[in-house]
Amino acid sequence: MPSGDCIDIINMLSYKYQFITDPNPGEIEQITVLYREAGWWDERDNGDHELIRRIVSGSHCFLTVRDGNEIVGMGRAISDRVNDAYIHDVIVFPRLRHQGIGTRIVEEIVGRLYSDNMRWIGLIAQNRTHSLYRKIGFEEMPFSLPMLLKVDSKR
Repeated sequence: MPSGDCIDIINMLSYKYQFITDPNPGEIEQITVLYREAGWWDERDNGDHELIRRIVSGSHCFLTVRDGNEIVGMGRAISDRVNDAYIHDVIVFPRLRHQGIGTRIVEEIVGRLYSDNMRWIGLIAQNRTHSLYRKIGFEEMPFSLPMLLKVDSKR
């Protein structure tokens, strides 16, 4: 009988990591679910499939992780397409965390950015995710503080 570690490795190997540029309606629904799961989706945007389509197509790259037909994780990068890129929106369903999926998402995106000659790759690590990014090689930026300007949609 295989140990739990063997089962985790077998499960991780069954996931498909796929970059997409033009999501179909089913993918849009599943991506929206992931954004909601992360708390990154404004309920005012429900039903706005075009918004997800624009997020995906406007990204430098958008990676999905699939377990069969279900999208169970994702991540993306935005860039100036010349030198600088930011990794953004890395999310894995909670039931599948701590299996290396998030690490692989970031590694796949970094690999893609390297192959596209990006020389500066940044990200903002949320609470409790610093160790994930540190083990991949990211470091804190000295004398830097992430900031956010929230724009009210009523403007």
